[in-house]
Amino acid sequence: MAKSYRPYTTDRRLKNRRLKMVMLALIVVIVGLVVLIKSRKDEASPPPTVELNNVRPPSRTPTEPARERTSPPQPVAPAAELEPVQEPAPLPTPPVQEIEAVEAVEPVVPEPAPAPTPAEAIEQPADKTSTEAQELIENALKLRDAGNLIAARDLLNDALNMKLSEQVRTGVMMQLAKLAETWLFGREVLQGDTLTGYYLVQPGDLLSTIGRRHTVPYETLMQINDIARPELLRAGARIKVIHGPFNAVVNRTTFTLDLYLQNLYVKSYKVGLGRPEHTTPTGRWVVAPGGKLISPTWTDPDTGRTYRSSDSDYPLGSRWIALEGIEGDAKGRTGFALHGTKDPETIGMQSSRGCIRLHNGDVIEVYNLMEPGHSAIVVTD
Repeated sequence: MAKSYRPYTTDRRLKNRRLKMVMLALIVVIVGLVVLIKSRKDEASPPPTVELNNVRPPSRTPTEPARERTSPPQPVAPAAELEPVQEPAPLPTPPVQEIEAVEAVEPVVPEPAPAPTPAEAIEQPADKTSTEAQELIENALKLRDAGNLIAARDLLNDALNMKLSEQVRTGVMMQLAKLAETWLFGREVLQGDTLTGYYLVQPGDLLSTIGRRHTVPYETLMQINDIARPELLRAGARIKVIHGPFNAVVNRTTFTLDLYLQNLYVKSYKVGLGRPEHTTPTGRWVVAPGGKLISPTWTDPDTGRTYRSSDSDYPLGSRWIALEGIEGDAKGRTGFALHGTKDPETIGMQSSRGCIRLHNGDVIEVYNLMEPGHSAIVVTD
């Protein structure tokens, strides 16, 4: 049987094939265009290569608030790699005046010349210290450095009675005053000390009676034992006591008051003395019984005016320690006293009516150490 002819089938296939070819070509063209456009764009701005270590926090102005850091901190160079910082050199410490200066003193050659005046003594070289005194002082300093303060104290005190230059004498007195801060005014009683001791408080004891028993004011016992008020003393307590009395030597030439515990030097104070027409009498005085007063009412013998402590121009300062003359030119004399002053510039001068003036702080210290009827004041030239 003969096959039938179908022309439409062939045409339809050709059309489908051509349509597919056109669409494929169109897709190829579109893809090519996209690739071409992207490649040109990438060539214009190639992407950078970024590593974590290169990331930095954004900079900010001083007024912008700080933000929490989200990136890891940058590594810091180890200490060995840092340049060392040069510390400033310490300031030199001024040398403290010590008695060691006497080590440079040469042996003395005794001179029969009379005692020099104070002005001459200050100008004298340091070779006026005797060899014996120099050796004694050197031994005292060795004992001090070894911690034997009492033995050092006693040797230095003995040296004051020997031939010393003014420079060395001043150094010895300064060292004794420094030692007194420990052995005398400190809480501890040092081994071998016969001038201080411990006392066990008994029932019914008062600080005032304990003080009188040891010939020192109760204020001194309060100070060295850190007792705020006398009534706080308790039976069974062990307190430090001082075997008094305290005494003083006033030198009219140097305007000084040297304080002693019995016969042992403690420290010095500057004083003012009487005017030439009212000179302070030399001789031996004693603190008058009942003569220790705090800012008492006082009548000026020259003007007759009476001063009270509340007066703005009250002249006597913070304390009054009345004196009674018992020897020398002082014998039988009354009306003289140790007292403070409203005119501190007069200390070191002849400006009073014969009384001995001290700075207000100094006179309080002396007031707390002097025992009426026992403490002696020797005024000398």
